[in-house]
Amino acid sequence: MAASIVRSGFCCSSSNEAEILKTRRRGSSSSAALGYVRIAREKRRVFSGLLKSEFKGKQVVLGDQIGFGDWSLRTPTSFSIHAQASICICKGLRWWEKTLKPNMIEISSAQELVDSLLNAGDKLVILDFYSPGCGGCKALHPKLCQLAELHPDAIILKVNFDELKTMCYSLNIHVLPFFRFYRGSEGRVCSFSCTNTTIKKFKDALAKHGTERCSLGPAKGLEESELLKLVSNGEISLNIPSKSINKENADYFATQSPCLNASHL
Repeated sequence: MAASIVRSGFCCSSSNEAEILKTRRRGSSSSAALGYVRIAREKRRVFSGLLKSEFKGKQVVLGDQIGFGDWSLRTPTSFSIHAQASICICKGLRWWEKTLKPNMIEISSAQELVDSLLNAGDKLVILDFYSPGCGGCKALHPKLCQLAELHPDAIILKVNFDELKTMCYSLNIHVLPFFRFYRGSEGRVCSFSCTNTTIKKFKDALAKHGTERCSLGPAKGLEESELLKLVSNGEISLNIPSKSINKENADYFATQSPCLNASHL
């Protein structure tokens, strides 16, 4: 229907407006009767589907006056409309969370890092130190995800520098992005920093240390000096395997901090 207008409480099409206004002039009684009949028919046609419609679960009652006078919408005195709007803000994945592969694990604490390295067995473990505000880290992330997919046997432990600063300082991490490679009983086999343009350095290390091999002993993990720093800073618990820290150093750190007990080491 053409664009509707509202005149004297009723709705009519723009094509009928001139005719209706003409029939309402004083003195045109015969034409007015015919005009009002047309108005009544138009009103029935327009609102026939709306007389019993619902809005938000409430029935809307429209006026059903069919006469020569003006007509208007009627609603119950107790009728009210309750509208509630809610805004849903979808939180998208942050760049360091996108396209992660199953062998890429986010580290949440120093204790988790130590345990992950010691429980990796003969698998190659790569520590990826990054920061959400590091542009080089962000640019390198998609390629790391691709390499992780191509080497499913390798484990990539992602370390958020901003959230684990104390631990990173204890591990002497002062530049980003930074990587450390660990392999079984050999412990750390290499460490370096690289960017998107020097990704070949990462690929070469992956090819060199990612081959299958069998270690002759348990996984070594972090260096003893690094473990001692983490213990002294309270970053890790006392349940450190005795092979990681010798007895002399364990006794020394036990005397330096009241919370340490050499019997646990």
